[in-house]
Amino acid sequence: MANQSGPFNLHVVESCFDCAMREKGLICKLPQSALRELNTIRQNAFYPKGAVLYSEGEIPRGVYIVCTGQVRLTAASADGQEVILRVAEQGEALGLSNTISREPHRLRAETVSACQISFIPRLEFLQFLRANADASMRVSEHLSMEVHKAWEQIQLVALAPTTQAKLARFLLSWACSHGQVVEQDVTLALFMTHEELAHSIGVSRESVSRALGDLRDQGLIRFNRGHIVLLRPEVLKGFAAD
Repeated sequence: MANQSGPFNLHVVESCFDCAMREKGLICKLPQSALRELNTIRQNAFYPKGAVLYSEGEIPRGVYIVCTGQVRLTAASADGQEVILRVAEQGEALGLSNTISREPHRLRAETVSACQISFIPRLEFLQFLRANADASMRVSEHLSMEVHKAWEQIQLVALAPTTQAKLARFLLSWACSHGQVVEQDVTLALFMTHEELAHSIGVSRESVSRALGDLRDQGLIRFNRGHIVLLRPEVLKGFAAD
């Protein structure tokens, strides 16, 4: 049963059967028998904000399922420049492709907030897939989703022509990925520094600050205690389409 008395004041998920994200998580959305087996092989762990689950170059040990909290996935260049690829939400599985291929991790996974993570060792996970066709199908769907998100990131960082276009695409994508209908005065709970925003869209912090200021001065966004309010999403869509 879920409760509120876990480490870091987390809403603890004691069982996969009681998880509110079960129907949304591709890996967790399984028939009763497969979910029962998954529940027995997962190892529950709790992490504070800023904990590193795995780093670039590490040999994969297994799969990480985000039960509560958020995990940031980043890649770094040889000269130390960092790009935030995306933020994984509740219900997502991390390290899937590496666990299956045995290739070293190419990303760094770091908790953005306190998290409950279910870890499944590589050998046990592969045995679970061999024994459960439904689980294999869910993994295929999840890998397809990762490819789609990677393409979106390429469009954002490499193909958008201006910082304003990159920022507009990011804000609209963030709203959609968090289940918000992009209409007039939609509010985004975007607790990110300008530097983190810059890492997310592949530009400098100064460029992000200028672009945010320009969008504010044009009456397209408003700042409100850590939130960004999209005042004229239709105009932002025009920037994003450029």
